[in-house]
Amino acid sequence: MKELWHVTFSIFRQKGDSPGKFQDFAIEIDPDEYVLDGVEKAWAFHDKTLMFRHACHHSTCGACGMRVNNKEKLTCITRIRDVTSDGGKVKVEPLRNFPVVSDLVVDFGDFFNKLDEVDCRHVQPVDLQPVGKGIKPSRITVEPGMERLVDCLECGLCVSACPACATNADYMGPAAMAAAQLKMVAENVSTVDLVDHEYGLWRCHSAYECSEVCPSFVEPGSRIMDLRKMTVSARLRHLFGGR
Repeated sequence: MKELWHVTFSIFRQKGDSPGKFQDFAIEIDPDEYVLDGVEKAWAFHDKTLMFRHACHHSTCGACGMRVNNKEKLTCITRIRDVTSDGGKVKVEPLRNFPVVSDLVVDFGDFFNKLDEVDCRHVQPVDLQPVGKGIKPSRITVEPGMERLVDCLECGLCVSACPACATNADYMGPAAMAAAQLKMVAENVSTVDLVDHEYGLWRCHSAYECSEVCPSFVEPGSRIMDLRKMTVSARLRHLFGGR
C-alpha cells in the first residue's frame, strides 16, 4: 500500500482586478507524486475555478512553471517529498515579472515577443556542450521549423528569477539574450545591434539566478557573459576598421 501524506497546498488566487490572496487546500497525496499533481487535486476535488497551465507532465513543454516555496520550478518534475514533509505546507505562486491573468496563469506575450525580436527559431545546434565550461557547439545544422534555442523550454523561469527583469520591464531578459548568443555562434551572424543598447546586454546584473533555476541547463547566465565578450570584440573590430 502506498504511503500517503497530508499536505496543505497554499495556492495564490487572483481574479480580475481583485487583490491576490492565498487559499489553503488540504490534499492527501503520495509524496513521490509531483507538485503539479497536488495542484490538479486541488482543482479536481476542491475548486474547479482554480486556473493553471499544464500539458506534457514530463518537463518537455515548460507550461507548468510556477514558484514553489519561493523558488522557480517546473511543477511536473518537483516531487512533494523534496519540498515539504508529512503534515507540511507547499506554497504555490505564479511566476514573477509577468502580468497575472488568473491565479497561477501569467501572460507570456511580452516574453515571446522578445524572443521573436532575436529570431533564433531556425537555429539547431548539435552536440551542444555547456558554455559555462568554455565549450561551444561542435556541429551546427539550420533547418526551418526547429526550436529557437536548443533545450530551452520557453518556460519563463529564468525571467521570473531575474533581478534585472524585476526592476525594468523593458529589459530583454535572459531567455532572449541566450537565444541571441546562440544565433551569433551558430549562424555566425552578429547580434550586436540587437543586444547592445539600454535594455539589452549591459542591464544584466550577473546574478546567475537565471542559470540556477533553468530546468534544462541552457545556462543563460554564462551565455550572456559570452555574448558580452563577443559584443566587445565586434565593437573593437569595427572601431579599428576590421570586420
